[in-house]
Amino acid sequence: MTMLNTRRGLLALTAAGLAMPQISRAQSWPSRPIRVIVPFATGGGTDVTMRMLAPKISEILGQSVVIENRPGAGSTVGTDFVAKSAPDGSTFVLATLSSTGIAVGLYANLPYDPIKDLAAIAPTVFIPICLGVTTKGWDVRDLSGFVAALKAKPNAYSYGSSGVGTTGHIASSNFLRQVGAQAEHVPYRGAGQSFTALVSGETQFTHDIPSLLKPFHEAGQVRCLFVNTPERSPLMPDMPTAAEVGLPDYKAYSWYGLFGPAGTPKPIQERLAAAVDTALADPAIKARLDELGTPGMRGYTPDRFAAYVADEVKIWAPLVKASGARVE
Repeated sequence: MTMLNTRRGLLALTAAGLAMPQISRAQSWPSRPIRVIVPFATGGGTDVTMRMLAPKISEILGQSVVIENRPGAGSTVGTDFVAKSAPDGSTFVLATLSSTGIAVGLYANLPYDPIKDLAAIAPTVFIPICLGVTTKGWDVRDLSGFVAALKAKPNAYSYGSSGVGTTGHIASSNFLRQVGAQAEHVPYRGAGQSFTALVSGETQFTHDIPSLLKPFHEAGQVRCLFVNTPERSPLMPDMPTAAEVGLPDYKAYSWYGLFGPAGTPKPIQERLAAAVDTALADPAIKARLDELGTPGMRGYTPDRFAAYVADEVKIWAPLVKASGARVE
């Protein structure tokens, strides 16, 4: 045997030896409950989505999935907690566009790098965003009337969101920039508080998920003016798209996805990604997601999702900086 072949054989044995612990760990994983951090308050879209998927993922993996809400700082508190957790397959986070692409552009001192410090595992759902305005205190019926009211009294009105740096915050900020209007941002600790303020007239508008705004729209407490999707939402077919109201280049959407700490063994990532994809294919879950207007994002491997997240950071970080929104 030549010296070269000997070295190749040693390298192959070494690589196999290094791979064996990871494969063995993945085969025995999960041997204890899996903790998923939801970095938003209870009752919002992330919380609803994870609690819908958790029982099925638990059934597939044969281990309980425990959900823990850790809201704060536009979802970065809970996301940072996971970024700094041990990469042993026990702790994950249901992060969002707010936690990744938006956070990179928004925070001067973001405590984690969403590309380097997190392992992108699997997306769950795509989230269209719509503009909802309160019906209390004024009679705004369409976008042109709404914009006219904002411009007539600069900074006299306010908009709510689930927190600084959330998709709703940046969507509203970009919207104001596009239409040339001004309004004050009022961050809350979750969608529930934001909607309460909207319905009472404490704030005048918000950007959020169509399914969450729909009950208030149907009750006449909120009027949804448009949704940022290519076609009208089947949830509210009377609501026009952004393009229909003259905002074809306006971006407002989000997505939710599972991430682990960087260094989470690849076989564990792949097994969890497969479990998420199987859960999304479940007929009952798919039907519920269709009802909510948040379609599942299926067919993603960890590598494909990591590439998607990297592209989203490149798209959204410049948009956030252009909006002027900034958190020190």
